[in-house]
Amino acid sequence: MNTFKRLLQFSRPYWLRIVIAAVGSSIVGGMDALFAYLSGPIVKKLFATKDWSLLQLLPLAIIAIFLVRGLARYVNDYFIRTSGQLAIQDIRNELYRKNMGLGLGYFSRNQTGALMSRVLNDVSLMQEGVANVITGLFRDGLGAVFLLGTIFYLNWKLALIAFLVLPATVYPAQKIGRRIKNAVRQSQEKVGDLASILQESYAGIKVVKAFSMEGREIEKFCEANRGFYHFLRKSIKYEGMAVPLMELLTSLGIAAVVWASIAMIRNGTMTPEAFLSFIAAMIFLYNPIKKLNSTFNTLQRALAAADRVFESMDMEPEIVDPPSPLPLTRAEGRVELVKVSFRYEDENVLTDVSLRADRGEIVALVGPSGGGKSTLVSLITRFYDVSQGAVLIDGIDIRSLRQRDLLKQIALVDQETILFNDTIANNIRYGRPDAGDADVEAAARAAFAHDFIVEMPEGYRTSIGDRGVRLSGGQRQRICIARALLKNAPVLILDEATSALDTESEQMVQKALNNLMKNRTTFVIAHRLSTIVNADKIVVLEKGRIVESGSHSELLARDGVYNKLYQMQFKD
Repeated sequence: MNTFKRLLQFSRPYWLRIVIAAVGSSIVGGMDALFAYLSGPIVKKLFATKDWSLLQLLPLAIIAIFLVRGLARYVNDYFIRTSGQLAIQDIRNELYRKNMGLGLGYFSRNQTGALMSRVLNDVSLMQEGVANVITGLFRDGLGAVFLLGTIFYLNWKLALIAFLVLPATVYPAQKIGRRIKNAVRQSQEKVGDLASILQESYAGIKVVKAFSMEGREIEKFCEANRGFYHFLRKSIKYEGMAVPLMELLTSLGIAAVVWASIAMIRNGTMTPEAFLSFIAAMIFLYNPIKKLNSTFNTLQRALAAADRVFESMDMEPEIVDPPSPLPLTRAEGRVELVKVSFRYEDENVLTDVSLRADRGEIVALVGPSGGGKSTLVSLITRFYDVSQGAVLIDGIDIRSLRQRDLLKQIALVDQETILFNDTIANNIRYGRPDAGDADVEAAARAAFAHDFIVEMPEGYRTSIGDRGVRLSGGQRQRICIARALLKNAPVLILDEATSALDTESEQMVQKALNNLMKNRTTFVIAHRLSTIVNADKIVVLEKGRIVESGSHSELLARDGVYNKLYQMQFKD
């Protein structure tokens, strides 16, 4: 019920549509009740009084009733379904907004495909359920109320006999509905597995092809698809049981009413025309009740999806702004880590790290893989919070700042060139959407990207495809550098920015990086030590600790980790 109430809360902004739909439902239900109530008297008048003039008007009356009923049904369906769709649209927007507010830890713990499945598949299942449920509750629910009132008005004794059957349907409906909900929840988890396999195989199709692993990927997909079918089959089985069971119980009620009616007609306490009106009303009544039972099963499917959606929506962000953040417009660029330790789940990643970078300094982070270099710069951006110690910018603990204010001070160029399926210009101005064309071009020139951009079919307006697939590795990296240049932040983080490039591209990108690093406090993560020999300070990280620190020449003079790394790269 809590999940259902929460679903209904999203419909509150659209109450006017729901009221209009309720009016339409009332007319539909009223027409059904009127048709059932008048059926007996009309038949009696036709055959008892032989008034055949009424027979000529009857077809027109039937057409008029069903015309009014049809228009009312359209009004009901249109307004109730659109209100449901708008509510679901709000849910999807809210879910995406909440997901985007969560930290990187949440995304590293969950598969991308599974997260996509919740936003798309689970919400779509809710969409189907909410539309049908709200429609059913209003149209079929109000119709059942009108018809129930009619049968009690016609003969309350027979109505009680008919009504006794209804409670008998509640228990099996609940049992079946609960099983449907569990089966649907498990099947939706399998849909998430399918989405994850699709996302991985499509994104890594080049690797799949290169290693001829299409068969293995197909087998994985088929196996996950079988798991999805297994739980979906359960849902189908339980839904298939619901209708025959409902019809069987309904037949018991009809049989009991017919038996009692015959006895009443025999002893003269009920007229045949009253019996006809009652049977018509009862048949009309069981139809919306049967639909409501089907609606209940649909609701269970929607609630199973809603549980998963609200579970994701209720996730609390690990990184939050302070209640009273300190103001920071533009930082000078002094960055300091004070006895910083970081623990991720059960693993110590950094231990007692202290580091200072003054304004305009270039600090290089080197060391064996897994030493904690990328984690260290992720703490500077506050993608994660330190377990102990503090990260300071201009002497201010970054936890005292708004995340937005902090990230305005930092530009990132990552080893993984993340570009969006948009124009080159919009990718460059991603960090500054209000930047003019002249600013975009100036950033591209400084990144040595202007020449290849103007050779594109539409220049800066050229769409670069998904993740920039239409560009070479060096071109993508220079677009990322232009993006960082345009942001013009005082602190710069370069995470293996040239690691995946060939020699010619690396030289061009390195020139662009030199322009980018001017007058900025820069943290460089590099495995190629040749790219950081001119750094003001080189920090060597091993197993989460700083083991050495100094200039290139100072570290070479020592027989330490840096010297060994350097000799390994340049021993030839």
